[in-house]
Amino acid sequence: MGVLRIAGIEIPSGSPVFVAIVAIHVPIGLLAVVSGVGAMFTEKRRGAHTKCGSVYFWSLGALFATSTALAAMRWSEDYHLFPLGALAFAAALIGRETRRRRWASAIDFHVVGMGVSYIAMLTAFYVDNGKNLPIWRNLPNLAYWLVPSAFGLPLIVRALRRGPKIAIYAERGAQ
Repeated sequence: MGVLRIAGIEIPSGSPVFVAIVAIHVPIGLLAVVSGVGAMFTEKRRGAHTKCGSVYFWSLGALFATSTALAAMRWSEDYHLFPLGALAFAAALIGRETRRRRWASAIDFHVVGMGVSYIAMLTAFYVDNGKNLPIWRNLPNLAYWLVPSAFGLPLIVRALRRGPKIAIYAERGAQ
């Protein structure tokens, strides 16, 4: 089936199954974005940070599932979205397990994993939707691939330098 427009947004397939999955995918993606920001900006301890982080992790898992289904339905056009989704979820899984299992290392793999997962999620969004977004549509296609990393990687390095793990390791030592 051909392209479908809903409220000015281009849906690349009019298939009822595709549209139904998109209808689930979009709110889950918004939930992942918002809960990820919540986890980033709350104090790094049990409570709001872990609640937001859990919502982020599980919504990202659901987002990966729906994006896999959408990519499979239009594989020749959207195959590149599958590895981005797999990277996002795998990085989040590593970040989550690092903290849950209390792995100690010189690098805080929780910060790196969660940060990389957020960057990969945003990259997939911009690669798929950038051509339809104000401002972004004026950028070259390569920008959709590079801009999330250009902003996100320095933020990960900054977080690692600031030492958010100190509060987490101090909390662990108190137990």
